[in-house]
Amino acid sequence: MDNVIPLYLPLLISISSMILLQNETITASIHPKGAELQSLQNNITGLEYMWSGDAAYWGKHSPILFPIVGTLANDTYTYNEQEYYLPRHGFAREKIFTAVQTSPTEAWFTLSSSEETLAVYPFEFELQLGYRLIDDKLKCTYRVINNGNDVLWFSVGGHPAFAVPLVAGTEYTDYYLQFNQDEKLERFKLKDGLISDDVEALPIKDAILALQPSLFYEDAIVLKHLASTNVQLLSPQHIHGLAFDFTGFDFLGLWAAKDAPFLCIEPWCGIADNIHHDGNLETKEGIQQIAAGEVWERSWTVKCF
Repeated sequence: MDNVIPLYLPLLISISSMILLQNETITASIHPKGAELQSLQNNITGLEYMWSGDAAYWGKHSPILFPIVGTLANDTYTYNEQEYYLPRHGFAREKIFTAVQTSPTEAWFTLSSSEETLAVYPFEFELQLGYRLIDDKLKCTYRVINNGNDVLWFSVGGHPAFAVPLVAGTEYTDYYLQFNQDEKLERFKLKDGLISDDVEALPIKDAILALQPSLFYEDAIVLKHLASTNVQLLSPQHIHGLAFDFTGFDFLGLWAAKDAPFLCIEPWCGIADNIHHDGNLETKEGIQQIAAGEVWERSWTVKCF
């Protein structure tokens, strides 16, 4: 797999500048801090699909989760018999990425290991995020490169927050999620941010999960073993919505802050520690690994209509 960012007519972006991607149908805005998608608009309807980032509820839009997803027990892990500290979801979302816009519809962002990261995560890595507009879709690609001499252990995930309600005059409860497979959905409940032994069936019928704020009063919905690879956000009140494809991701999280007007649809290759986990990074559930010099890649897409 090619591990070089595709460059043609490159435009280097300053650390304070928002990158704007645009085609005839949609416009996306990404900030170099955390390589965070902050806006996704339909140019025809004017609809904004991303959450506004109102700090009264939650001050982010779409953070990158790396090199862990979720919470570690005691915020620590062990590797080679040494203990390290990492906060919830890791450090990448707070770092400034190097940004290169390769065309009006594509940009790539890079974060590399440093003395600062090596102190808490002893691996030499390069993390690349690519955003590309394709007609009415945004494709987000995560690429992890092992620049070290040993196996690289990591998790990576997305956390995009979409506006709900999407259309003025509608309510949160006017919306639902339509999964592309009719299956039983079991929620692996969290206890202090960790995966507990408590599993609860979600009220899904005909592959539809009706949205209501109370779904998230006990933290995120964590889904494992899904047959579905696509979920749509829809409403019977209008024709607008989105289709989110997470093919290749092992887990899916759904979350909103309490009574907040948004929904996070989170594709993960990695998961929070189980309450019984011993802290060993190499045996952590969902952990990914690549050998020295190898490249790992996954992508999700969102279609706006």
